[in-house]
Amino acid sequence: MNSQIRHTAAPLGDAAPEGRYAAVRALTEDLCRSLGPEDMALQSMPDASPTKWHLAHTSWFFETFLLTPRLPGYRPFHADYTYLFNSYYQSVGGMHPRPLRGLLSRPTVAEVLAYRAHVDGHMQKLLGDQGADATLAALLTLGLNHEQQHQELLLMDLKNLFSLNPLKPAWRPLPRPAAARSAALRYVPRPAGQVSIGHAGSGFAFDNETPRHAALVPAHQIAARPVSNGEYREFIRAGGYRDAGVWMSDGWATVQREGWQRPLYWSEDLGSEFTLGGMHEIVWDAPVCHVSWYEADAYARWAGARLPTEAEWESLAATQALSGNFLDSGLFQPSPGGGEDLQMFGDVWEWTASPYSAYPGYKPLTGSLGEYNGKFMANQMVLKGGACVTPAGHVRASYRNFFYPQQRWQFAGLRLAQDA
Repeated sequence: MNSQIRHTAAPLGDAAPEGRYAAVRALTEDLCRSLGPEDMALQSMPDASPTKWHLAHTSWFFETFLLTPRLPGYRPFHADYTYLFNSYYQSVGGMHPRPLRGLLSRPTVAEVLAYRAHVDGHMQKLLGDQGADATLAALLTLGLNHEQQHQELLLMDLKNLFSLNPLKPAWRPLPRPAAARSAALRYVPRPAGQVSIGHAGSGFAFDNETPRHAALVPAHQIAARPVSNGEYREFIRAGGYRDAGVWMSDGWATVQREGWQRPLYWSEDLGSEFTLGGMHEIVWDAPVCHVSWYEADAYARWAGARLPTEAEWESLAATQALSGNFLDSGLFQPSPGGGEDLQMFGDVWEWTASPYSAYPGYKPLTGSLGEYNGKFMANQMVLKGGACVTPAGHVRASYRNFFYPQQRWQFAGLRLAQDA
């Protein structure tokens, strides 16, 4: 990859469409500049995808939903790419099986980069010709947010891949988090009543964040910061992974089947963890990361608490400034939070007690893009807040991430709540 590509933020505000597009696309390629072709072709598990596939799929999205229907005379780069790089859009056509993406030695990385360049050149023409069109602007913003999601997925998948290599390679050297102690655990009291959640006002939101609606919450209190590595270590030392009484039945069965004894990427002696920068000593005051919903729920139960509901979390987060340790911070690891400010955004996605389901009155987007979110509203749990690999500006209080309760390769942690 071109080592001269700068690690730039990807603003999605009022900048010209061509500039917004170029910034997001450049950042995706920048995340790959330390990789070789061998790194970019491998797939560590069925839930993950090769880096090469992420680079191609995000280009497929723009080609399929913007260029082909809107740019007169546009010809797709390769007829078979529609099949190879479709993810889950059944209405668009067939797709290569997800677990087999790592078997695609062809197209090569060079060919995928040529595909990106082809799409980029035609996208700049489209935006130059039709940039003022409101429908195109909405599709562009969706496509850029889609690519930002894949920037995070790319890093998640790379970390999982490199963790399986006995050499424990680093994606790139990472700075160590500042030597800071996390604030003492305290709870923020919240009254019972009706709150409004879901996207409000102007600006982009995914369809699953709508419509804004009322929700009732009981009197409760929420921790001012996520659970730390040090606090989670006490759960392990106390035999939390051996105590069936604190686990949901499916969670206990998963622990037994998978042999879980600690968070993903922690060493057996609980002294170090695998990071995107290779093996490092665990920073005990940083938020714990790479735990499943089952583990988060079990820890909360063991600690005499519970996970907050989505409405509880969102109604508190909406009162806070949207700042934190995001991808643009350059740490790519959770860092300790200090002081009196609430540590609500960034660092780790936070599991909630809420299942991922439709809001009252929810309507998916029309056409093929209606497959983006709605059809996944079953058997998954909601996470909130963004993480250290989430691009700044990509999240908001109403943002709804979702994963299955057994998954833990995403940068996920937890925050405690209690009934008042």
